[in-house]
Amino acid sequence: MSSEKKPRRPRAETPKGFRDYFGSEVTERTEMLATIADVYRAHGFDPLETSAVETVEALGKFLPDVDRPNEGVFAWQDEGGDWLALRYDMTAPLARVAAQFRNDLPSPYRRYTMGPVWRNEKPGPGRFRQFYQCDADTVGAPSVAADAEICGMLADALEAVGIPRGDYVVRVNNRKVLNGVMEVAGVLDPTDPEKFAAERGIVLRAIDKFDKFGETGVRALIGKGRLDESGDFTKGAGLTDAQADVVMGFMEAKRDTGAATVARLRELVAGSALGAEGVDELELIAALLDGQGYGPDRIVIDPSVVRGLGYYTGPVFEAELTFEILDEKGRKRSFGSVAGGGRYDDLVKRFTGQTVPATGVSIGVDRLLAALRAKGRIGGTAQGPVVVTVMDRDRMGDYLAMASELRRAGLRAEVYLGNPKNFGNQLKYADKRESPVAIIQGTDEAARGVVQIKDLVLGAKIAASASLEEWKNQPAQVEVPREEMVATVKRMLGLGL
Repeated sequence: MSSEKKPRRPRAETPKGFRDYFGSEVTERTEMLATIADVYRAHGFDPLETSAVETVEALGKFLPDVDRPNEGVFAWQDEGGDWLALRYDMTAPLARVAAQFRNDLPSPYRRYTMGPVWRNEKPGPGRFRQFYQCDADTVGAPSVAADAEICGMLADALEAVGIPRGDYVVRVNNRKVLNGVMEVAGVLDPTDPEKFAAERGIVLRAIDKFDKFGETGVRALIGKGRLDESGDFTKGAGLTDAQADVVMGFMEAKRDTGAATVARLRELVAGSALGAEGVDELELIAALLDGQGYGPDRIVIDPSVVRGLGYYTGPVFEAELTFEILDEKGRKRSFGSVAGGGRYDDLVKRFTGQTVPATGVSIGVDRLLAALRAKGRIGGTAQGPVVVTVMDRDRMGDYLAMASELRRAGLRAEVYLGNPKNFGNQLKYADKRESPVAIIQGTDEAARGVVQIKDLVLGAKIAASASLEEWKNQPAQVEVPREEMVATVKRMLGLGL
């Protein structure tokens, strides 16, 4: 008797933190991205596809809340000794492309890109290690007119996919203003950018979590530290109460109008040349947007927008959906952010040694899809193809011809290719495919030149609730001449002729 164990069969399971997407989910995403792409193209942006794999060196270390090399990315060492990684966003690869092909690309270079990114982080409810991003960026335009254009284009994209005006707001801030505030607070030295870098990093991440932790939690994080409900202690930035007052004053600077907000920000950055420059840029962005008709019902100046990534150097922006949804515990809450971005003038400089201005936005595709489902814009039952059933195996050519004729008329159609022996199984298959209509033609129907067309949607309704009399008045299956098949199917589907 052999002592060798049989090899264990692999488990049929999705890796932790990943998921599979089926049918309507893929279709909905594809259609939404196509709509956004139309908006981007209308603004003159061209598509770009980059490799899913980049060198770790090219990606850099810009993930938020990450302190160790390669943490947060899926990285490995190839045979030549180089470290490679799956891209964690679409911006770092763009910086590499802009540097590598700088002599071939137009300047400014305007591109959009869509695809999956990967983050080696702890998964949680609704948080996956692979997700889609949809980005648009302008590289080589130093004017904040480029930032204003991105903000307006983001508003247009949200409305194009089905988020009505009033259900979203694009919030705009400027990192230079925040840096000016930090300079006034004594945690930024313009002559030594590295000084207080750790403290500033903690402050940035704390401010970015204002919605989650509130004023008390943020003040604790920028001060001595925060003790959460589980007893875990997070070390703070160590700011004094007076320093914290300056930072919190910045967070609470939003006023009823953009002009009043800008005026308050000027007061907070008094004495900082960098901060004053940031306020000037915000004022110009607001004027440019207003001139194009993007009023405060769509885009607002809001100092609470910080953005967690470390490479932003100027204007930053975030799209927030303002309507309420119910969370998993049935509580009402605002849907929250679905897109964000900003100016990152130093990112390409890593490759070239020269400052190359750049600005862009990234849409969280899965979150935007979830928002559209919550609004009822998508998520209805996806309609499957018309199924041509097989009554006689010897007449497969006829059935395939029927399906081809339906497709030429612009309809989805397929022939049943399973075992045709049990006709009931064919109709069960059609139901599982969520098919609206089944085509039936046996030997008798073929001899008479007719087909039976079964309305599966109406049939299900009749089976569930209709009386016999109602069924007789509105039968779910009709017999029509073969040449009227396409027209009859179109009428059943409400498509007209």
